[in-house]
Order: sequence, then structure tokens, then C-alpha cells
Amino acid sequence: MNILPRHDEVVIPPEKFIKYALNPEMDGNKAIAFELALGYNINNSHKLIEQIRMNLANFPASEKEDIGYGKRYEVIMEITGENKKTAKVLTGWIDDTLNGEMRLTTVHVD
Repeated sequence: MNILPRHDEVVIPPEKFIKYALNPEMDGNKAIAFELALGYNINNSHKLIEQIRMNLANFPASEKEDIGYGKRYEVIMEITGENKKTAKVLTGWIDDTLNGEMRLTTVHVD
């Protein structure tokens, strides 16, 4: 199984969750999906971030096309949420050539 390179040093910006993925004012569909499927919202976003970090080494990473900013990867993982339900969560990553970070670029319930 190919796991995400440098999975132990990933950068997961909290703003991706607070300002976007779990924010119903910014992306209502995504925020509702996380709330219904896993029980995550802005108030407990740190727990979702921790679940993603803990699960990275347990699921395969698929390499995606490099569009000029660094190698991109996708990891689809199963997460058990605050509501005790389990759902697949798609995470997107970039090995950023500008700053050297392996950084989360997207996240949503798959």
C-alpha cells in the first residue's frame, strides 16, 4: 500500500475547516454533509483534524497530476465521527514546491 509521503509532517490549516469546509456560510453543502455524516462542525473542527492526521498512514494515497505547484495526492479514509457514525472522507494534498510543505488542499465527505 502506498501511503502519503511525509504523512507524519503534514500541514493541516485549521482555516480550511473553520472558514470553509465546516462553515455553513461559505460552503453549506459541505458543512451540512460533515455535520450529518460525522457530527463535525466549526466547534469541534480540531477533532476532525486530529482524526485525519491519525488516519493518514492507514489508507492508500493516489498520486494525481502535477499542475505545476508540486505533486498532488488523494487519500480517501474512513472516519468515525463524534456521532459514532462512520463515513468516507476524501482528502487532497500537495507536496508544495514553493515552501516544501505537504499540505491539505481539500476535504469533503465522499
